[in-house]
Amino acid sequence: MEEKKKKPWRRSLQVRFALTYIAVIAAVLLLLNIYPVMVAQDFIFKSKQDSLQSQTAVMASALAGLETLSKAGVERVMEQLDSAGLTRVLVTDTNAMVLYDSAESGGAVYRYALLQETRQALSGNTVFYSVYQNGQFESRAASPIVYRNGVIGTVILYEEDAEQAALLQRVQNNLTSLSLVVTAVVIVVSVLLSKAMTSRVSALLKAIGIVREGNYSHRIQLRGRDELAQMADEFNQLTGRLQTTEEVRRRFVSDASHELKTPLASIRLLTDSILQSESIDMDTAREFVGDIGEEADRLIRISERLLTLTRLDAQLEPVRTPTRLEDVVGRVEHMLRPLANAGQIELTCQLERDCTVEANPDDLYQIVFNLIENAIKYNYPGGQVLVRLWRREGEIFLQVEDTGVGIPEEDLDRVFDRFYRVDKARSRAAGGTGLGLSIVRSMARQYGGAVSARRNQPKGSVFLVRLPAWEGAESAGEEKGGGQP
Repeated sequence: MEEKKKKPWRRSLQVRFALTYIAVIAAVLLLLNIYPVMVAQDFIFKSKQDSLQSQTAVMASALAGLETLSKAGVERVMEQLDSAGLTRVLVTDTNAMVLYDSAESGGAVYRYALLQETRQALSGNTVFYSVYQNGQFESRAASPIVYRNGVIGTVILYEEDAEQAALLQRVQNNLTSLSLVVTAVVIVVSVLLSKAMTSRVSALLKAIGIVREGNYSHRIQLRGRDELAQMADEFNQLTGRLQTTEEVRRRFVSDASHELKTPLASIRLLTDSILQSESIDMDTAREFVGDIGEEADRLIRISERLLTLTRLDAQLEPVRTPTRLEDVVGRVEHMLRPLANAGQIELTCQLERDCTVEANPDDLYQIVFNLIENAIKYNYPGGQVLVRLWRREGEIFLQVEDTGVGIPEEDLDRVFDRFYRVDKARSRAAGGTGLGLSIVRSMARQYGGAVSARRNQPKGSVFLVRLPAWEGAESAGEEKGGGQP
């Protein structure tokens, strides 16, 4: 046996299950870390936009009452307005010169504020910018100062909010810490779950390997009611069938070898007798050659029946045609009537009409021939064989009843086994192979039927074959002029 190659751990089912769980949870945690922060940022940006644009509008409206902007006038108006919470406030004229700057140091009064928001505001547009960087929200808003439909200046507001930025950072840190804890738990749980699941798969795989090596008696027990437990039950049933099949195969090979060995040994003994006898007379030689021919015929019968059983075991679908079973029984009766007369056996047939079966005619012939031949061969001189055929409720029944040697009660269940004989000495003397009844059972099952055996009273045996009737039998009989033999 070749040594199994050990699979890389990366390709094991347990690792794949664990990595799948971890990847799914990681994707969920990543989404939970990004989405809430993005939503919070958007909410803060929107609130700041509303707040700053509202303040710029108020300041621009108050400054518009000056008609013309000057440093003194702008300072007077701005002193009356509330600029709490703002980092810086700039007011420019139409030339972008700064007339007011709320910065306590480094003011830009009388300097030009050549900024992008200044240019856009002087063009009559309201501007808002906000970014989250350096641990704070940095926001800017600009609005034109309009007097009589003309722009006379701009108001620019700056705001740096570290408080809300710190709050957002704490939320993000908490989410990160929670994600790390969840990730650790998920890794442990995923490893345990994947190990629990794959251990059952591994047990099943190990059991398959054991059975593959020929130990068909091995069984596996998996707790639970899930698909794996059901698979284990199916596996146990399969191995049970394999064990039964293997036992039948071994017994069949042993029996077949024994059956073939007996005629071959007889042929060898007879040929040795002829070869070793220097002065054998012609009559003795002819007798030996006749015995050799009989053993050869027996080998041919065994081989033909083994080939028939092999075909049945292969479950090859036969060619089916509607066949009247009463005609088949009639042909078999005609063929076996001389054998019955030679053995002083009374052969009687009671056949109903329109007993049509959809099957291969040759297979039906073998079924009937084997049953009637056995009833004649294993009978006593002066005995009787009664063959009955009838149809009831969509089924055809063929019964062969004899007054012969009979079958012991304990052998009724085994009489259809291959090479099984009740009386081996009598069977060989009658030329039997022990395969006829096995063929009958296999063929009956192939066509959806069954065969059974029971003891006859006061002596003998009764074999009953049941086959499904062909539903078109009546119409076929009408087309053929009634279908009567």
